[in-house]
Amino acid sequence: MCCSEACDWTSGAEAVLNRKCNISANVNRRKIAAELAKTLQQSEDALLPALTAVPVFKKQQSADFKLSLGALRINGILPSSGDIQLQTENLAAQLKPDSVVEDISVGPGLINFKVNRSLLAEKLLEPFGKGEGFNFGLNSELFDTSKRGTTLVEFSSPNIAKKFHAGHLRSTIIGNFIANLKQSLGNNVIRMNYLGDWGMQFGLLGAGFNSFGSMEKLKENPLQHLFEVYVQANKEAEHSEDMKHAAKDFFRQLEQHESQAMSLWQQFREITVKEYQHIYKRLGIHFDVYSGESFYQVQTQEVVRELQSRCLLKISPKGTGVVDLSPNEDMSNICTLVRSDGTTLYITRDIAAAISRKEKYCFDEMIYVQDMRWRFTLKSIFRVMMRDFHLSYR
Repeated sequence: MCCSEACDWTSGAEAVLNRKCNISANVNRRKIAAELAKTLQQSEDALLPALTAVPVFKKQQSADFKLSLGALRINGILPSSGDIQLQTENLAAQLKPDSVVEDISVGPGLINFKVNRSLLAEKLLEPFGKGEGFNFGLNSELFDTSKRGTTLVEFSSPNIAKKFHAGHLRSTIIGNFIANLKQSLGNNVIRMNYLGDWGMQFGLLGAGFNSFGSMEKLKENPLQHLFEVYVQANKEAEHSEDMKHAAKDFFRQLEQHESQAMSLWQQFREITVKEYQHIYKRLGIHFDVYSGESFYQVQTQEVVRELQSRCLLKISPKGTGVVDLSPNEDMSNICTLVRSDGTTLYITRDIAAAISRKEKYCFDEMIYVQDMRWRFTLKSIFRVMMRDFHLSYR
């Protein structure tokens, strides 16, 4: 199981070009080493450690490769005695530019090589002229050893009853790029949108809607009205014990599948998914599966029972159900899976979801595209899954 934290990615074309540039760089380095080998009567492999690529600077053009005379002296290829700068100039005088290397210059103890940029660009663009198009670079030898199989990518994953915002967009774009890349490399890709459609926040939303909600406003501007109800319920809960109890009671009703609470929740979910699908269509993004925390209520209880049967779920002084992750089993690092009132948490549902997905899709890897703020939660989830349910991850 692979966790991918939100990070910056280059575009697919840039990634392929970067790989192609690396291949070209290695070919050019070998070419220079071959010419040096003829001059010094040495093997190419003996010279390669002394010949290194020069970092590219945006503000100034520099040489592409440099040869360290000091390294040649240390390795016994050149005499260690005598003036190193004189050795550098003498060796440089024996080397001539050609179709690959267009300029050779001398620095302090270094010989600099600048490659023919026009030839490099021509070689890079050559596959496009052969009609490779979108497959450019995908048949590279770099991918010959890459494993292919089924990849499940979970991305976007907004909470229902909330507007789609910039935070969701980042995960959506990155996740879609990863899914496209994996598919291009020959993997069977399953794109999953794992909606946040369960939890105590829906207890607060349900209780708030019963107090402040309007079906007319819900039809006119659904997500805006749900957002307003949620904000109002939150403010009320800050100073009202009645609202807190009502929220807990509503979520308890959801967990017990009471019809009135489930009907209202189902409305919220359907409205939100419909609104989100319009946005994804505009972005040119599709999902193979719309899943959610609510799908794993039964499996969540199975996870809890399994941990209890193996004496791994312990009761904390606060009455919560926890798993001890500390190496010394001293409860210094715990993962809470059950609240004191018996209801479950996001972590519990995510563990159940991972187990269920593995059984259903038999994936070779599962990639989570999440905000960095979730990294500690994900680490706890992975540790429980690896230790207690034997699901491995990278």
